Amino acid sequence: MPLFRASGERGGAKAPAGRRRVRKMKWKGSCGRTDEDGSIPSLMRLCLLSLADNMKEVWVKDYADNYLDQYSFRHIMGPFNFLPGELVEELTWLLCTRNQLTRAALHLLLVPQLHGLSLERCPGLVTSALCAHIAARCQGLWSLDLSGAQQLPSKVLSETLCCLPALRSLSLAGTPCDRRVIKTIAHHCRWLRHLDVSRCHFLSPAALLSLGGGALCSSSTSSPNSSGDPVAAAAYLLLALSGLERVAMEGLGQACCLIERREFSQMDAFTDREGVPRLEEVWRERRHRDEGPSCSLNQAEEKKRGRALSQSDDERLILRLKDAKGLSCDFLDTVGRLCPNISSISVTANDNEDTSGRSQGSLLAAGLQTWSGQLQNLSVHFPGPLVDLLPALQVAGSSLVSLTLEGVKTSPHSPLLEIIKSCPRLRDLVISAEPPDMPDGEDEVDMLDYRDLPQLPNLFSLTLNLFTYNDIQMPVRSWMSLQKVLQCLLMGSPLLEKVSLVSLPCRLDHVLQHVLRRGELYLCRPADSAEVPPMPLGRVQHLDLMRTDVTMMTLRKMMQRSKRLKFVDVSYCWAISQFEWLDCKTVSDVKIVWL
Repeated sequence: MPLFRASGERGGAKAPAGRRRVRKMKWKGSCGRTDEDGSIPSLMRLCLLSLADNMKEVWVKDYADNYLDQYSFRHIMGPFNFLPGELVEELTWLLCTRNQLTRAALHLLLVPQLHGLSLERCPGLVTSALCAHIAARCQGLWSLDLSGAQQLPSKVLSETLCCLPALRSLSLAGTPCDRRVIKTIAHHCRWLRHLDVSRCHFLSPAALLSLGGGALCSSSTSSPNSSGDPVAAAAYLLLALSGLERVAMEGLGQACCLIERREFSQMDAFTDREGVPRLEEVWRERRHRDEGPSCSLNQAEEKKRGRALSQSDDERLILRLKDAKGLSCDFLDTVGRLCPNISSISVTANDNEDTSGRSQGSLLAAGLQTWSGQLQNLSVHFPGPLVDLLPALQVAGSSLVSLTLEGVKTSPHSPLLEIIKSCPRLRDLVISAEPPDMPDGEDEVDMLDYRDLPQLPNLFSLTLNLFTYNDIQMPVRSWMSLQKVLQCLLMGSPLLEKVSLVSLPCRLDHVLQHVLRRGELYLCRPADSAEVPPMPLGRVQHLDLMRTDVTMMTLRKMMQRSKRLKFVDVSYCWAISQFEWLDCKTVSDVKIVWL
């Protein structure tokens, strides 16, 4: 049997059998090899790692040398046809993460049994020719991610999607997706449950309206340069897509307000112009769809409890949104009433008061009350004092696993420790803030007194950026209280794998030295000691310390401490010389960036 089976004029050309080459293949030893998280990989994982290592010098080389540009194969008969689709998907992801996925390798991995294909990490490989191969060979795909493929014509995207009717999940973020592509999705991808068309600058709100006839359940969209009314478009999609769970659209909050008040006539001109049903008709159809056995059961249950359904309750529409992005504090109350199942939300606030004199912090705290105990992901962009956000975080923090605060203003008295205490379950913490304008005047922090500090034992990723400072040398002693916060985060979060501490106006090197010394006590603990937590900084893989006072001596100690460390960025760290960087770079496998 030939290795490749072609279609077209040259379909009769037979490839030389690759069996002898396979016999000569050396199975690279994996003994002693650890997985990316430092754990011992399974036998299946070891096999895939060895397969990835050998692909380049065996099958990929043979295909690239003899067939890649000479033939157009509808299907390739080779060793990967006999692997289950899940293993092919994992092998593709493995090659992507190791920067080993080439055009030839990808051609070999496009097999009919493949259900998931993500090329987000290598958008440069996504060409019109590749899309033709995907359409021909992978018509059973359930999930496809082409994010960032900016060179694909919309015509090619449409032609490809016409051949993938089984898609459940599709990401076209950052691609030239336009109205034509959306119409193709609406007509041909009937099983689609998730669509991401964020950063698609050729899309307007009106272009998304054709999705209203499909069964889309989860969508993430953005619509810059809009030619239509974003509020009307958002309202139309919220009503037409009864299973919609994820939305990121301009005008989302106003659309919820429009739906709650049933002020649909204001948008008649827009819907008439776009040739879609008026919002009042879409609302009535949605109400009719929602009224069914489940609704009757709910009403019967309410009657059993002795509660009477008012007319307003009977006409109240509940949306199924779980993830909402692009909201403002002014509409959180309305969104809370329409969308009680929200678990992830992104809010943009300003530092002004509303008409009733309430601050944005107060509005945020009141708005988040609806989802208290269930909110898992919260992102807030707020140009006001960090202290104003504390009440909101005390309302929602108990259930949060991810928190992002952007643009906030800090002071020596910013309640960072109180925020940490309010969010004990965090796995991801990102704070991009303005640093304080003046030193706090505190005495040196006792770095050894850590027992009473709050901890984040589940924290996986930490980012703390104070982006105002652009000078190479900063005043490093201007925020002494920050050292205690850093001690709390680094000592109380032993699972940290990604740490980014950029432009911190404090003695970070001093903090790291104390944390490392404290970690030495963990190395001396009894092997059967169950009361001592894991060693701090022992799992760190990615470390960004740009524009800080960290020294090479501290960096070397950290590299010795964390055997999993792969990447360190010490750009603009004035205490590290070029000679020290070159010397450390030559004796370490860790990638070290220095400018």
